[in-house]
Amino acid sequence: MYRINSTSNRIVKLKEVSFSDLGFTERHHLQEWLANQPDALGEELLIIQKEFDGFDDTRERLDLLAIDKSGNLVIIENKLDDSGRDVVWQALKYASYCSTLSKSQIAEIFQKHLDKSGPGRDAKALICEFLDQEEFAEVVLNPGNDQRLIMVAAQFRKEVTSTVLWLLKHRVFVKCFRATPFKDGVDLFLTVEQVIPLPEAEELMIGISEKETEELSAERGQATRHQLRTDFWHATLEALTKANIELYSNVSPSRDHWLNAGSGMGGVHYSMIFNRDEARVDFALSTRSKEANKALFDYLYARREHIEAAFGSELIWRRMDDKKVSLIECAASFEGHNRETWPVMIDWLVAHVRKMEKTFEKEVPALRTVARTRFSKDVTAEEGVST
Repeated sequence: MYRINSTSNRIVKLKEVSFSDLGFTERHHLQEWLANQPDALGEELLIIQKEFDGFDDTRERLDLLAIDKSGNLVIIENKLDDSGRDVVWQALKYASYCSTLSKSQIAEIFQKHLDKSGPGRDAKALICEFLDQEEFAEVVLNPGNDQRLIMVAAQFRKEVTSTVLWLLKHRVFVKCFRATPFKDGVDLFLTVEQVIPLPEAEELMIGISEKETEELSAERGQATRHQLRTDFWHATLEALTKANIELYSNVSPSRDHWLNAGSGMGGVHYSMIFNRDEARVDFALSTRSKEANKALFDYLYARREHIEAAFGSELIWRRMDDKKVSLIECAASFEGHNRETWPVMIDWLVAHVRKMEKTFEKEVPALRTVARTRFSKDVTAEEGVST
């Protein structure tokens, strides 16, 4: 890691140090950092327990237990300066213990974790929000034997890396991250880099895994709720085509309860939402930068009166300071899972998709200018990508 000295136009190499030199411990430091910033591990994870020891007839406890976006359990083992010889064996044991956890047990484990910081938060609701599901009954947690392992250390021994590579060949989902502290005077820095598998190789492995999962899913058949959504989106897309609305012309029916279409600006898109009790049309600000999303929202909100006049009615403005995304919505109540209500529901969506697109397509050029002016780095990363 290097520090940029803009005055001298030079870079200065920072001093790499060890966790032990800094007096850091696995439990009170590295574990806490990752528990509070799990996206340092390169993906969205929901931490559901720390130092979990709920295994029958053992006194062992794993460092962090998480859920990924597919509902799989993720066992996270942290070491400091040296991975040690037994970290893989430990992680595999914990994965085997966790493989039997049911959905209700996982929710109970998470609720106990939440209650430690005070009452008021509901584990099932947070899991639904994280997995983008309407109801907990629809959530699938810990399916099959797809538990995942993540190991974090400053250095990994050869016997560890050799075993991890062998496990990967046998479809055991393992990742190794190198955590390296640096010091620059009184300032401390940390890099967390994925070293196994390399990101390029991981994409290929994920593609193979997804293909196998899709084939297995096809053999088992789609669940009723997925088929219901697919049928609804098929009918809705047909109605949009008949109404000469081209916004979703390149979008296919989905089993999800949402369907997105690009706005022409990376990280900004339109969404149709199909819920059990409502239909909704959103204009979503979801670039990679939370700060950029809030700035774009504030720009639009300052024009609220003009925008709502163009739209023809009031909109729901959701800045959501605790989230990365911000939304501008229009919603109406329907019995979504009653097929007899679909014609009226689809007519509503067609009319409001048309209004939403006509209103906000005029705002996109100005949003692009705001983003490029104030957040050029983030915009450059997404330029040309239409979400």
